[in-house]
Amino acid sequence: MSDRDRRPDVSDLTARITAAKARHGVPDQPDATDAAGSGPSGIGLGMRISVEMVVTVAVGAGLGYALDVWFGTAPLMMVVLLFLGAAAGVSNVYRVVKGLDDGVGLGRAIDEKRRRDAGSDGPEAERHTE
Repeated sequence: MSDRDRRPDVSDLTARITAAKARHGVPDQPDATDAAGSGPSGIGLGMRISVEMVVTVAVGAGLGYALDVWFGTAPLMMVVLLFLGAAAGVSNVYRVVKGLDDGVGLGRAIDEKRRRDAGSDGPEAERHTE
């Protein structure tokens, strides 16, 4: 049997990967605090802010245009809803920058569960603390 025909065992492959990581100084497991504890990256936050501003203004202008066509009020509704969309965008950006959007809803519930799980030994300990 040649080397091509021989299939390496999974444990052999795992050992080779572990040895290669050790040679290059790469840890076996990524640090959990790096991914979970950090907030959004700068580029991610910037993209979210820019998308929220553009979308809220566009939705306001689009709804205003549709209402203008429906009611025949020329530019009135478009101008009003354009400004309302811009105000909504600024409000959303303010919430994102201040971190106020993490205070309610699913984001807060996930953070609280993470803190509880980190501080308890399991479901039994969680029930006794409440």
